[in-house]
Amino acid sequence: MENTSPLGIKSWAEEDRPREKLILKGKSALSDAELLAIILGSGNDKETAVDLAKRLLHSVQNSLYELGKKDIESLKNFKGIGDAKAISIIATLELGRRRQAENVLQKAMVKSPNDAFEILQPHLADLPHEVFMVLLLNRRNELIKKVQISSGGIAGTVVDTKMILKEAILNLCSSIVLAHNHPSGNTSPSQEDKKITQQLKEACKLMEITLYDHIIIGGKNFFSFANEGLL
Repeated sequence: MENTSPLGIKSWAEEDRPREKLILKGKSALSDAELLAIILGSGNDKETAVDLAKRLLHSVQNSLYELGKKDIESLKNFKGIGDAKAISIIATLELGRRRQAENVLQKAMVKSPNDAFEILQPHLADLPHEVFMVLLLNRRNELIKKVQISSGGIAGTVVDTKMILKEAILNLCSSIVLAHNHPSGNTSPSQEDKKITQQLKEACKLMEITLYDHIIIGGKNFFSFANEGLL
């Protein structure tokens, strides 16, 4: 019977093997599939690690952002990926997300709705449930602190005005940015979103705190109440 097994990576020219290629040419020389193959370590009886990585990326339209949304069970649907490989993929992508968030925070100043989005997007974009957060800013619009107020289900989460004002007062902030995500990716505000925004705007006025904006994040897109003239 003809042997249809793939040629193993060890049989490739040394400069074409992902690990050796990284050593010889540097990390930037590797494709996403080759980097993912290093994380996988091996393929299956019909695919090399690179082939498996390519198939995995193809399933998410070659988007690392979409890959980061997958959980352990969905990754295990791919032949050759078990618990260990799935966990390695998730952990690696999470480290990348945290690095991105850390880089943003090191230069965090909110001068526009887009600045707020860049700070919040790594934390809210790919969550499967709604989370409500607030950015606390000083008089120069520099970020003092970001605070998670609540976490809920797919359709919503509870927002406590008193909790938000407590954080703002304790941190002596001058203005705040409200933010939450829509797991569906639709960034249009609901009537409840509009109601909460107006309630918090009035509450902030009493405490001489400026409500700078309310951002709704859906994946790579966002809606700004300030941009739309709704504040």
